[in-house]
Amino acid sequence: MKILVVNGPNLNLLGTREPAIYGTETLGDILGKINEFAAEQGVEITHFQSNVEGELVNVIGAARAEMDGIVINPAAFTHTSAALRDAIAACGLPVVEVHISNTHQREGFRHTSLTAAVCLGQIMGFGGYGYILALQALLKGIKESA
Repeated sequence: MKILVVNGPNLNLLGTREPAIYGTETLGDILGKINEFAAEQGVEITHFQSNVEGELVNVIGAARAEMDGIVINPAAFTHTSAALRDAIAACGLPVVEVHISNTHQREGFRHTSLTAAVCLGQIMGFGGYGYILALQALLKGIKESA
């Protein structure tokens, strides 16, 4: 099984970016833990991070032919990107949305997700561990739909 893990804008700055909100784990730390967990499950992980909306749209579209599912942290694009929402809907793959912080405990504009409605579900507020939870939920969703 092949899973794509997609990270949106500014997540490359984890570890130093607003540690009171996002913690001190780097994206590399989080991805290392996902890789370790995935290997235990016999799952192959491909990672992609970009600060550019169009690049995220392109990688999601390309995943359709190569992947079995997607874990995505759209970051700020969660609240603004109809293009990303449409790419998720069009790819035809099961997708789980993850956020490091609980967006409902933050600024009001972060309470709405344009992408959530086209995902199996959301995991948020558990820091980097949320990625493991998202991968577990995605694998369960894939198995149940088989």
